Order: sequence, then structure tokens, then C-alpha cells
Amino acid sequence: MDAEERFRIATRNTVEVVTEEELRKLLSEVEHPKAYLGFEPSGLFHIGWLVWAYKVADLVEIGVDFTLLAATWHAWINDKLGGDLELIHRAAEHVVSVLEALGIPRTRVRVVKAEDLVSRVRYWEKILRIAKSVSLSRVKRALTIMGRRADEAELDFSKLIYPLMQVADIFELGVDIALGGMDQRKAHMLARDVAEKLGFKKPVAIHTPLIPSLTGGSRMDMSRASDEELAEVKMSKSKPETAIFVVDSDEEIRRKIRKAYCPPREVEGNPIMAIAKHIIFARGPRRFVIERKPKYGGTIEVESYEELERIYVEGKLHPLDLKNAVAEELIKIVKPVREKLLQDPSSRQVLELIARKVTR
Repeated sequence: MDAEERFRIATRNTVEVVTEEELRKLLSEVEHPKAYLGFEPSGLFHIGWLVWAYKVADLVEIGVDFTLLAATWHAWINDKLGGDLELIHRAAEHVVSVLEALGIPRTRVRVVKAEDLVSRVRYWEKILRIAKSVSLSRVKRALTIMGRRADEAELDFSKLIYPLMQVADIFELGVDIALGGMDQRKAHMLARDVAEKLGFKKPVAIHTPLIPSLTGGSRMDMSRASDEELAEVKMSKSKPETAIFVVDSDEEIRRKIRKAYCPPREVEGNPIMAIAKHIIFARGPRRFVIERKPKYGGTIEVESYEELERIYVEGKLHPLDLKNAVAEELIKIVKPVREKLLQDPSSRQVLELIARKVTR
């Protein structure tokens, strides 16, 4: 695989790369560059996370040495799962199990827990050096990476340590690429700025799109939204009514999709079109069947997201027909994952523990 093909795969279904020139150079010069993504183990895996999971698979495909950081301490600082650190660890196992069910085995992705980093003296040395290189206001602005407002640190100082830890994670792991959703942009930009000041490796940042909340209510372009706006309108596991989870039943998926916000002819802020673009067509053109009764135009097939968007914007496809087709394709993706999770006793126990905590 040549460098241009590696670049194409690395950048498909992304919002931005900072910078593309740096990534091209990296992929042309380094056979196995190092990349990482950090995730907060904070609940059940929802389909919004499929976007970054697919990108992890893309990077592994092109030879990237990938590390998945289970940000357990970060989740604890962020008060996830009631601050139950043991349950947070079990939730991390759940995420890894989902990735395995998606075809990303542990043999291809190195899983590191935050405990592996925080136990090192040099990690905390990095945090102090980073802290001396940035202003308090800059750190407060970065709190949106954890879905928090700047003023929340007034009541809990540990919140201010979170952005510094995320930057230290990048340097301690020595990665060439930092992968994350657009909501992680401020942390990645902070890492790039600090790297120049302190002489650390400056990471390339690859940012994936966020799937809007099923409840909608916003027509904004999420690629241009502020961090505060993203926190309000993205699909979130802390708001179950806004999300579809990989353990949802077929009927539950159909029900949630039917109720979802899906304005006719509109694409921006439309969660159903976002699911089609960033999940169903995540890896490029494919056969997508939309079944309709003959009186409504009969069954049609599209081969690309661009074609689907065109007929939807032109009013040639009714929202309900779009919803029905997206639901059935989503079920094909989710069902094998759900079945593998439910067939494993240990995995099923973790699901029950998390669900019990979330619904309290």
C-alpha cells in the first residue's frame, strides 16, 4: 500500500486533520507510526462511538501501531458512573469487548489503562511542566473536552487537572497521532502548542465527526459548532433518549429511529442523515436499499452517501422511508455485536452492572 492510499484511508470520514501536510509526511516516512485514542469508560457503548471505532480500524489497516487508553482516572475525576472506580474499570472492559465484536482484536490494538500512566513519576513531572507552560484561563477553556463548563472547576479543583492529564497522556505514550472526536480538539491543540514549548513530539490530530442527538432541535453544522454547542447537541450516553446503544434490541432501534428528528430536505443537524453518512457509508460507496411501496415510487438503491443526500434534499425521499432504511442497516451492524456481548456471561454481567447504575 503506497503512502497516498494510506493517507486516503486515514482521512476518510473525518472532519479535519491538523495538519494534512504533517500526516502525509508521517505516512510516507514511517511504516508504523504510533497513534492513540483515549476514551472515558462511563456507560454503555452507543453508535456515536462507532465513528471513532471505524477510524481505529482504518489506522490499524494501514499499519499504525495503535494504543487505546482507557481513561479510568479521567472518568473518575469527571464523576462518571457515580465515581465508582471499580465499575469504571468494568465499563472499560465493555468498550474493549465491543471493539473485539466489531473485528478489532486485542492483538491489533494495545489497551492501556490510566493506572499504567499515573503510577509513573515521570508522568506527573510532565503534568507539572505542562502546567507551567499554560495559563489558568487556557486550562479552563479546555474543560469543555470533558463536557464541563469552566466555572465547574470552582467547586472541584480536580477538574482542572483533567486537560493537563490528557496532554500528558499524549506525551507519555509518545504518539505521532492523536485521534478523537471534534469535542477533543482543544486538548489536541493544547498538546501541539505545549509540545513546541517543551520539546515533546508534536502530534498530528485527526478529528472524527460527532453524531447529533436523536432528539435534534439544532440545524447547526457540527463541524463548525463551539465546544459548548457540541456538548448540547451530540448523541450522549448520559442522555439515553438521545442515543442508540449497541445492546438495544432490533425493535428498540426501530422505535428510536422512528421518533428521531428528521426534517424533510434538511441535512445539517439531521441525526438520521448523519448516521447514514458517518456509520453506514463510513468506508465509502456501498449498496443501500430503500424499500418503498409501489404507490410511493417503489424500492430504490443508492451507491453512495452523496447520491442519498441529493435525492433527500431534492424531496424525492420521504423522511419515514429514509428512517426505515437506516434502521434496518443499523440493525445489521449492531445485531452481531449485541449477540456476542449477550452470549458471554462476563460481558453480560458488566452490561447489567452498568445499566443498573445508569438507571438509578
